[in-house]
Amino acid sequence: MDYRTYDPDRDLDAVRRIWYETGWTQPGKEEHMDLFLAAGRTLVADVAGEAECLVNTMPGTIRYLDTDLGFSAVAAVTTSRPARKQGLARRLTAQAVALDAADGKLVAGLGMFEQGYYNQLGFGTGPYEHIVAFDPAQLDIQVKPRVPRRITRDEAALVHAARLVRLHGHGSINITPVEMTQSAMQQMDNGFGLGYCDGPTGELTHHLWCTTKAVERGPYFVAWLVYQTRDQFLELMALLQSLGDQVRLVRMLEPQGIQLQDLLRHPFRGRVATRGSNFEHGIRATAYWQIRILDLPGCLAHTHLSSGPVRFNLRLTDPIADSLDDGAPWSGVAGDYVVTLGPASHAEAGTDETLPTLAAGVGAFSRMWLGVRPASGLAYTDELAGPAELLEQLDAVLRLPEPKLGWEI
Repeated sequence: MDYRTYDPDRDLDAVRRIWYETGWTQPGKEEHMDLFLAAGRTLVADVAGEAECLVNTMPGTIRYLDTDLGFSAVAAVTTSRPARKQGLARRLTAQAVALDAADGKLVAGLGMFEQGYYNQLGFGTGPYEHIVAFDPAQLDIQVKPRVPRRITRDEAALVHAARLVRLHGHGSINITPVEMTQSAMQQMDNGFGLGYCDGPTGELTHHLWCTTKAVERGPYFVAWLVYQTRDQFLELMALLQSLGDQVRLVRMLEPQGIQLQDLLRHPFRGRVATRGSNFEHGIRATAYWQIRILDLPGCLAHTHLSSGPVRFNLRLTDPIADSLDDGAPWSGVAGDYVVTLGPASHAEAGTDETLPTLAAGVGAFSRMWLGVRPASGLAYTDELAGPAELLEQLDAVLRLPEPKLGWEI
């Protein structure tokens, strides 16, 4: 595969054509694409001397319990129509991940178009995300919101800074380049923001950003809801409630640790009354993002659990090596390790014949480590196998909050 760093002077027209053909942008709306590709690392693969495949990764962090780890967000994988089914996207994504791993990133993540494709590169599926659709007038919020500040597309730096310091939970990510927020704000139809600058020097502390194709009645989609405290969260939900005189439906991702149904007056009545309409109420669950470990010893060095320790041999497989070119700066994490999980966790190369053995693919092990699903459940459905007693011990030591990214990738 002939790949190289994206050069806008040489590749801009070809890359825009790729994005037109994949539906990622439209003529006249390319500004968000130019912003996006200016940030992070962008690679292209050539066919007959022209860029026909593009992969972009963005630097960031992912929160593991109370610690932030270096994170690579695979933010764009696009291939032109003529170059489909040539293995370009798979191999170019593998090269981009390898470069980020060589730069010290410990974990990688992406949003998938379908389950199975990125499993070829060792990615494992995250937990279900709940998308809640409701009439904002049905919110039961006993808070009167203050008059908010209007936020516009021109204030991406203000918005991005607030996103970076929002309330973080286990599994939440930050994507560092401001262009990621700027591009998202630019591309959304009829995007608007409302919020409050309550910081010590006037920083934006909590806000929401919405998009809609039907301004008058909705549905509206809350692209993100940013807050640092309970009171700020309730004020933002009260703002949504205040739109209920006109807007008939709002959709939003359920925030980590919160059950939005608690805030709805008649969730079942609304679901029945609106079934089949364009304003149907309800809660949909979907698992659409994936993650993988890039550095096993590095991740476990930052893993501090409240129980344990549990010690075992790990026979880890990693399919990404099959997609990497010779000379890649990193070749995956496959190998035999002696692993300790507990208050002080670590992984060392080798085996200990006195210990039980866990055999796992890196995607399945990453899911277990992050707390997506327990070891005993993954043993039913994914590439993870070991003695029943070891699986029970792993279930006990890896009792983690459900991970939520809190940032679309």
